[in-house]
Amino acid sequence: MFVQLLAAMGVLAVLTVVPGPDMAVVTKRAVSSGRQDGLRTVGGITAGLLIWGALTVVGLAAVLAASATAYTVVKLAGALYLGFLGVQALLQSRSGRSVTPAAGHAVPSGNPWRTGLVSNVLNPKIAIFYTGLLPTLAPSGLSPHLGMTLLVLIHTALTLVWLGSYVLVLAKARAFFEKPAVRRAMDRVTGVVLIGFGVKVATSQP
Repeated sequence: MFVQLLAAMGVLAVLTVVPGPDMAVVTKRAVSSGRQDGLRTVGGITAGLLIWGALTVVGLAAVLAASATAYTVVKLAGALYLGFLGVQALLQSRSGRSVTPAAGHAVPSGNPWRTGLVSNVLNPKIAIFYTGLLPTLAPSGLSPHLGMTLLVLIHTALTLVWLGSYVLVLAKARAFFEKPAVRRAMDRVTGVVLIGFGVKVATSQP
């Protein structure tokens, strides 16, 4: 069982570090609003994973994964939200609202925890991932519910450590990102990336 658990942790670690919408959302918040907002966004994302994990354990996520209509509704809502965040970043880069004229510090826009939570909860791929992959990784020595719960907690912890560390790295380079030209460029890049992920989510298949 221990070997199976280590193998599962390895797979989850690889999937965690692959760039996706969560990392793009965290980048936007951390660069535009600083370390605290970035970490709060990570907290919202991990809360979203716990929600998906709870739904998976009780079987509701499987219903979503099996229902084409439910999947389409959630994925379109998620795509629209990512697109909204992307357009918001692009507008900030054009208007210069990402930095205050007096102090040169970022002006927070919206609740970062809610931003992370909503972007994750509206990602139906998490439901597919949890209901399709996690059962195959669950250690055979544990009951299905206990095994799935353990893997969800491991994945959440890995995500928290990975994205939290990423935010701290961005914070170390805060002086560089506070430069107006760099801030505008980052807003444009993250805006395009978020819109791209929105399109990818909208066109994805179960």
